[in-house]
Amino acid sequence: MEFIHLYRQIVQDQAATLEALPFAVRKVEVKKGTVITAYGAVEKRVYFIRKGIIELSIEDPTAEKVLDFFFENEVVTCLTSFLLQSPSDVQMTALTDCELECFDHDEVYSRYPMSLEVNKLGRVLVEQAYLRKARREKDLLSRTAEEMYMQLLGEHTEYVKQIPVSKLARYLGIHPESLSRIRKRIVMR
Repeated sequence: MEFIHLYRQIVQDQAATLEALPFAVRKVEVKKGTVITAYGAVEKRVYFIRKGIIELSIEDPTAEKVLDFFFENEVVTCLTSFLLQSPSDVQMTALTDCELECFDHDEVYSRYPMSLEVNKLGRVLVEQAYLRKARREKDLLSRTAEEMYMQLLGEHTEYVKQIPVSKLARYLGIHPESLSRIRKRIVMR
């Protein structure tokens, strides 16, 4: 899947082509371990993941915490920084080699006054980001680490195998040893 397919779905224009978009979309390849947006940097882009896994993390006085993982056919950005054009308090890192498509903040914002389609795209992307964040918050408050791990495993089985245990544990808010016990229980079922 490519960004243009997502754009077509959102604006319901099956004839839209990448060249016809009112802003430029660039393809980018990022190597595993590359920091895409660092802490303190101003987010200038929105990324559509064609291939790979991206981690969104936040610094804590004691350790870095994993806020979320983003996978193939998902859109990711350091949203607050992108919207406010202020320094980011989160960091995006490629956990695997990634193939991305991206578009720039200034181009999209300059098209808002002229294009209902771009406005709809922006609204839908922000709505999706909000719903994802709300789901994550609810999960952290109402579900066990094992339930969250099972859900992640069910939705992204092949990807979960590529994520280091320490990062999965940080995402679940537990120690790696606890995740090992959860994995052992799952295998025994």
